[in-house]
Amino acid sequence: MTIEKGRTWGETGGLPAGGVIVRSDAEARAVVERARRAGDAVPPLGLLGGDLCRTLGGTGHEGRLRDGTGVRLPVDLGAALIDGRLHWFLAHLVARRGWWTGKIVAVMNAQFLGPWDVAPRSHPNDGRLDVLDVTMGPGERWKARGRLKAGTHVPHPGIAERRVTAIQVDLPGRCPVRLDGEVASPAATNLTVRVEPDALLCVI
Repeated sequence: MTIEKGRTWGETGGLPAGGVIVRSDAEARAVVERARRAGDAVPPLGLLGGDLCRTLGGTGHEGRLRDGTGVRLPVDLGAALIDGRLHWFLAHLVARRGWWTGKIVAVMNAQFLGPWDVAPRSHPNDGRLDVLDVTMGPGERWKARGRLKAGTHVPHPGIAERRVTAIQVDLPGRCPVRLDGEVASPAATNLTVRVEPDALLCVI
């Protein structure tokens, strides 16, 4: 069940049997992709690094995963249909040609993208994805970049924010799409994204 106001989220415990320890969002996504394409259940993930781990408050301490003092948390998953092929992501999807010009679309399940606090209100178990659509000019982008670490770049008239369960994104021409930091398509033309609530068990 996705998080609700007044309800406890998660429980104390270590990584269950069959769980997989990962050190980055990309490693975690690879585990998810392999399981989904094989038609298997996604194993529990022990997070030692990455933007999702940071969002969840993970310390990167492997001993917590083994001695039962970690925290087990249900987490949503993003599903992206890119030019007819289905992919998954844990932390974020970013569609852009460059940072300084052109349209940028970020679909966030995590709060962070590297050093940046891109989606300050994002929660990875609220049954929603946070979408930021950037259409600012280079000068405004430079100013916003300086505020990204603190998450104070929003609200801004050049950044449209939405919280969605599903969305179809119009891409400008053929646009690279990155999932959890890796290029999933170098030249996508069509993109549909939806959330899969409570799809993962993560341990930090």
